[in-house]
Amino acid sequence: MIDKSFKITLGITASLTLLLSAFSFYYGAVPGALCLFCSAAVAAVYIAFTKRRFKKIAELNEYLAAVCSGKLDLDLPDNSEGELSILKNNLYKIIAMLRFQNEKLQRDKLYLADSMTDISHQLKTPLTSMMVMSDILKDEQSAEKRKDFVDIIQTQLEKMRWLILNLLKLSKLDAGTVEIRNDSLSASKMIESSAKPFLVSFDLREISFSCSGEDFNFKGDEGWISEALSNIIKNSLEHTPCGGNISVRLKSTALFGMIEISDNGCGMDEEDLRHIFERFYRGKNSSPESVGIGLALTKAIIERHNGKIEVRSTVDKGTTFEVYLPLSL
Repeated sequence: MIDKSFKITLGITASLTLLLSAFSFYYGAVPGALCLFCSAAVAAVYIAFTKRRFKKIAELNEYLAAVCSGKLDLDLPDNSEGELSILKNNLYKIIAMLRFQNEKLQRDKLYLADSMTDISHQLKTPLTSMMVMSDILKDEQSAEKRKDFVDIIQTQLEKMRWLILNLLKLSKLDAGTVEIRNDSLSASKMIESSAKPFLVSFDLREISFSCSGEDFNFKGDEGWISEALSNIIKNSLEHTPCGGNISVRLKSTALFGMIEISDNGCGMDEEDLRHIFERFYRGKNSSPESVGIGLALTKAIIERHNGKIEVRSTVDKGTTFEVYLPLSL
């Protein structure tokens, strides 16, 4: 279909060509023929160029129509020069960006579906247990057994509370709604406060806990960093046998400070190492009470502080976590 503006331009060009040719013929046949030939040649070139331009625009329209219909796997690269070629390449960049966003959205949907399945599974077990206990309590006459059932229900409620709180923390970190303070913190003091809740467990299981190295100050939020380090220490405690040891070593470079937490526990194989920071992943040597969310939360916290966490482990020899955090200069 010919564009209306093209028809108008073509009509004006033809009129001017005839007018100039008639004027030239007034002075002679040769000037008239020459003017008519040149005008016709220019008009032919213009028509050919315009049709080619309309063809490219039509291709762009078809491409955009296909994109609007949901086909994002189309390519339209153009290495030639000109405004339309630049437009093609810019459209291609936009489509590539849309394709990436669409793939990311699909991955997020699958991840959300898997997460909801994992969360429902984690909550289903304690809920079922509490429902059974509550039914038994209705007819139980023994005060001692009633107390035991109530204690079990309280334990399950505490487990659910811990799970829900940590899921909320992860959600806030994922959404970027957490305001991270940028205070100057002492590494040795953070280790001391993070290990404090486990001192009784260390004594009961005769596990030695030590911290060595040169102290350093780093940038971070005291509450969140304490949460991250506590999860690492808790993981080490769960996998260290009675009489074992957990050691912390502090080291700093020009830009980063390193907190190394090592144990001489059961260690992990390559399969567990690959998934250690995934949510709801439980390793082969995980405790029955583990839900596989602590280390995932730790990784999210460290990355939110512009740091990184690495782990290495050897079966039957132990595991070492290395946390790198930006120094407070």
